[in-house]
Amino acid sequence: MIIPKSREEIELMRESALVVSKTLGMLAPEIKPGVTTLQLDKMAEEFIRDHGAEPGFLGLYDFPNSLCMSPNAQVVHGIPNKTPLKEGDIISIDCGAIKNGFYGDHAYTFEVGEVAPEVKKLLEVTKESLYVGIREFKAGNRVGDVGYAIQKYTEDHGYGVVRELVGHGLGKTMHEDPEMPNYGRRGKGKKFVEGMVVAIEPMINLGTKRIKQLPDGWTILTADNKPSAHFEHDVALVDGKPELLSTFKYIYESLNIKTKEEDEFRAKVYD
Repeated sequence: MIIPKSREEIELMRESALVVSKTLGMLAPEIKPGVTTLQLDKMAEEFIRDHGAEPGFLGLYDFPNSLCMSPNAQVVHGIPNKTPLKEGDIISIDCGAIKNGFYGDHAYTFEVGEVAPEVKKLLEVTKESLYVGIREFKAGNRVGDVGYAIQKYTEDHGYGVVRELVGHGLGKTMHEDPEMPNYGRRGKGKKFVEGMVVAIEPMINLGTKRIKQLPDGWTILTADNKPSAHFEHDVALVDGKPELLSTFKYIYESLNIKTKEEDEFRAKVYD
């Protein structure tokens, strides 16, 4: 069952999402060769708590850490560890926070130093597909419209779209209805309703769409061990249009990146 949110609840969810956004922005300049994902995880937990929130992933379904840290061929749900990042790696950081009783949950795939051109292109296309999907999250459309848009955009570039892992509704629990696959057929699936909030998160592989799981019960990898990219935003349906609750603004400020990619989806300028 889809749970629409009031305008007041959406503003509370924006606060939760922005804790995550600021956490990712804080981490961005720290992501460099030699740092471990466990070090980044500890920094994130402290930052989240210092900003009046609780880590959303820590203990959720018994997950052991505050961040899902998934380098290179890991798609999602990687567990932070003591292995240093190295030049040319990519690392997907998925972060959650609970504030005001609501979850924020979004992700960004970072480059570690200079990465191979084909990997850089994978990241670019995957992030572009996120916004392609968000544009379809509007009054009159259905779940399949978003999935179709992401699938077509990424498959046209020759990439594999993960099927087993999907986006989701978001609210007082981390995973609400509806599921938001990154593939689908136009006009199919649940209809979008005013006030709903979803996490849209394309998970796109350089090679095959197939995946496998490590014995740790969490870490998901590509079946061919080629790199995977993951980007995620929290989006509310407001006045029939998609409105971002999360932002990559703080990441871009930390990395001195200039872009207007979010402008069409933003109702306000964040501090």
